[in-house]
Amino acid sequence: MNQEKLLLQKLEEISSALQQEYQNTNEMGVLSGRAGIALFQFYYSKFLQDEKPADVGVEILSSIIEAINNGYNFHTYCSGIAGAGWVIDLLQEEDLIDLDCDELLSTLDGFLVQSIKHMQDDQNFFDFLHGVLGVGYYFLKRYTNTKSNELRRQYEEIINDIIVLLQDRSDIEDDTAKWESYLIREEDLKGYNLSLAHGNTSIINFLSRLAAHDAFKDKVEMLLHQSVRYILGFKNEDRYKTYSFPSWVTTNNDPSDSSRLAWCYGDLGIAMTLWRAGKQLDTTEYKDVALQVLRHAAKRKDLEEAGVKDAGLCHGALGIMHIYTYMYKESSEPLFKETAEYWMDQALNMSVHATGHAGYLKWQGGDNPGWVQEINLLEGTAGIGLSILSYLAPFETKWDQCLLIG
Repeated sequence: MNQEKLLLQKLEEISSALQQEYQNTNEMGVLSGRAGIALFQFYYSKFLQDEKPADVGVEILSSIIEAINNGYNFHTYCSGIAGAGWVIDLLQEEDLIDLDCDELLSTLDGFLVQSIKHMQDDQNFFDFLHGVLGVGYYFLKRYTNTKSNELRRQYEEIINDIIVLLQDRSDIEDDTAKWESYLIREEDLKGYNLSLAHGNTSIINFLSRLAAHDAFKDKVEMLLHQSVRYILGFKNEDRYKTYSFPSWVTTNNDPSDSSRLAWCYGDLGIAMTLWRAGKQLDTTEYKDVALQVLRHAAKRKDLEEAGVKDAGLCHGALGIMHIYTYMYKESSEPLFKETAEYWMDQALNMSVHATGHAGYLKWQGGDNPGWVQEINLLEGTAGIGLSILSYLAPFETKWDQCLLIG
């Protein structure tokens, strides 16, 4: 069976499995909940030009709205209401559903604004997945897409408040900006997380997106330059090391001594974000560093050294594949296409689990390591399906914006 037929078969298997099992998750958000599963079904429907997967997507969205109406009140982007609202707005933007998002989603605004206030005492306040940055990302989507001038003014005010919080809580030193958080909460280890999932890189990515709007550009550009300069100060120039940036830096200025190859932590999220910042700020230096880092990371083919055990988007083979595919489209660099194809091959080699959907299981580390089923977008088969779909689709997709890509 050739690769395309094999991938098409896997999409069919994933769609069927998700339809049967989405009710097994009680989370509603985009990355770890039902909304991300719905996202796959709607894009798969467009890909097939068949309404049946979209009908499943509608069923999933209806279950989310019903849960919220019945008192579901978890706020986060990853798992909760902010992420579910973001998905609904994106689906409307992509003409995959027909809803009045201004009427539906504005009812959530007051609750999400309150959630920002309730999170302000958390040391990891700016976490993208679980903190204010994810909620702010939802409000940026609403600011971009609303048809109401009144709502746009309200969203502008909310985003401006988040900008002030970012400015007030930044550590400014030697014309650099950084944000402290827990690195390992159990060990009370604090410092400056550089990752895209939880750290300073996600803030840079968010600021870059804000800077694309006239309403916010002048307020964030200096902070954006300062935060990029902080990250660049830790670029490793030792070519014998496989990675270019540490995962974090402690408050004592000690960098971590390893860095995986993944979306969540490490060079790929940093490089992709430097590229975005360089484009937005028209700064060649940032873009050049991004390309250098990606070229160096393309040499990492040893799965154990790279920390790659499964195929999922967060820290697996298809997350790597998708980032290199995106950066090939951005830069037209042939090496990036070759690297994407390499990681697609690795992902196909990983579909060997008899108990997995389309052969895929998630590797779970920690105290009880082993292979487990996972259906969500971030680490499971919904994300695997979306990355395969985008790899094959003759049209552009925007779902990967949920991961600060695109």
